[in-house]
Amino acid sequence: MKWSRRFLSLGLILALSAGVSCTTGDSPTAPAAATQADEQQAYLLSNLFEGDGLLGSDGLLSGDGLLGDAVTGVVGSVLQVTDLLTCTPQPYQVTSKTIGYQGGTITVGNHTLVIPRGALRQNTLITAEQIPGRTNSVRFSPEGLQFEQPAGLVMNYKNCLLVVAQKRIVYTDEKLTILQVLRSLDLFRSRTVAAPIDHFSRYVVAY
Repeated sequence: MKWSRRFLSLGLILALSAGVSCTTGDSPTAPAAATQADEQQAYLLSNLFEGDGLLGSDGLLSGDGLLGDAVTGVVGSVLQVTDLLTCTPQPYQVTSKTIGYQGGTITVGNHTLVIPRGALRQNTLITAEQIPGRTNSVRFSPEGLQFEQPAGLVMNYKNCLLVVAQKRIVYTDEKLTILQVLRSLDLFRSRTVAAPIDHFSRYVVAY
């Protein structure tokens, strides 16, 4: 089964969490606009996980006027990332949920993790934390948990400094030192960025 099918729900979750803003005069067409946004974002995210989870060689995904610049493969050097994105502080939040072989979703604050069917062999108590500070950061435990197949992490950056540069999700240590830059898809209009992850640790939005 292709990644696009497994992660279609990721696109729908992102579209629903992002919402569609409109003025009072726009309200009669809001449902149609929301449906179109759902379809566009689901299309983009499904392409992020197409085939074996790798992006096309051009690294660009587009659909009906939306453009997502995606990183082809894990970036080997952190020099390709300028810095962690500066944000207004998020409140500390924590969510715990048991997820097993059938997969599921866990949401903490404005961020969502989608675990596909078969990624876990047994029921596992997962804890997701939204970490306060000047960055948008989440931590998942049990630390070091490995997936049989990647899960999809969607991080929101609506509360962050407006930066035109491509946003990426990065894996950091507890001192926020960047250890790895993940293959990411930046949906600028909805101020969200998505990336596949294969283990639990701390993740932050960067650019």
